[in-house]
Amino acid sequence: MKRKTFLQKAGALGMLGMFPAGLSAISRENPPGLLEKRTLGRTGLKLSILGFGGIVVMDATPDQASKRVGEAIERGVNYFDVAPTYGDAEEKLGPALRPYRKDVVLGCKTNQRDKSNARRELEESLEKLQTDYFDLYQLHAVTSLEDVDRIFAPDGAMETFLEAQDEGIIKYIGFSAHSVEAAMELMNRFDFDTLMFPFSASSWYAGNFGPQVMQHAYEKNMGILALKAMAKGPWPEGTTQRIPKAWYEPMTDADEARQGLRFALSHPITLAIPPGNEDLFSMALNILPEFEPLGDDEVEQIKLEASQQNPLFSHQA
Repeated sequence: MKRKTFLQKAGALGMLGMFPAGLSAISRENPPGLLEKRTLGRTGLKLSILGFGGIVVMDATPDQASKRVGEAIERGVNYFDVAPTYGDAEEKLGPALRPYRKDVVLGCKTNQRDKSNARRELEESLEKLQTDYFDLYQLHAVTSLEDVDRIFAPDGAMETFLEAQDEGIIKYIGFSAHSVEAAMELMNRFDFDTLMFPFSASSWYAGNFGPQVMQHAYEKNMGILALKAMAKGPWPEGTTQRIPKAWYEPMTDADEARQGLRFALSHPITLAIPPGNEDLFSMALNILPEFEPLGDDEVEQIKLEASQQNPLFSHQA
């Protein structure tokens, strides 16, 4: 290994190893009264530390969708993320977001793995969201190495992504993944601009799920977007009263949710996307305007507590 490369990687390891002292690698802005903004990897985009997941407007009326989008923008949210698999979220988000389109960053996804279906879904999403382009387009929920092979095979989805980027239909290319193996292999195959991945304290400490992915993404200067920061873990067996739009057990206590978000955002992560439940999203909006990175004592306490929890995700090294 060349000396320069070794020093760069050693610096990255030190940065994460000294958590939470890793935010010096990210440019941060604090607009008065609004959410903090951070750079998104090498893209140059500056995003609010809280993102708006499209599920927040799934099944909403047009008036409800407009109100939720407007309130988020008033608080400083400038990143909106959606996918065709989120029910009618695209149809609801498009009209609600249209008055603000030029001032926000819009991300969308496809879980299609072949070229023709990925192109079809891209064009359908553009139409539903009433936009001519996506700032960020992502491979959605890649979970297996077989998925990765299909994406990069001849006539695979990656061909659609690259052609659409050449046409100016999409600006940046990213992916979301829910397995360490798939995320690592994707990053080894292509220089993606962004990564969207679950980063929660319980999965990190009790499941060994997340550190290796964040390390690799940081070394590649990717923008890192956090999912599941407010996840406790799987719903306990026998649970009958579940929160709408949450397939896992989320943090519903404000103090607990604050620590979950602070855990994620004390790493070199640009933003976190809360659960799709509108009440939990509103709670996150109220928590984050006064964000402060975790201190050393808080890190140790979170590590102690999270290590004893049942993680939503885990990885066997």
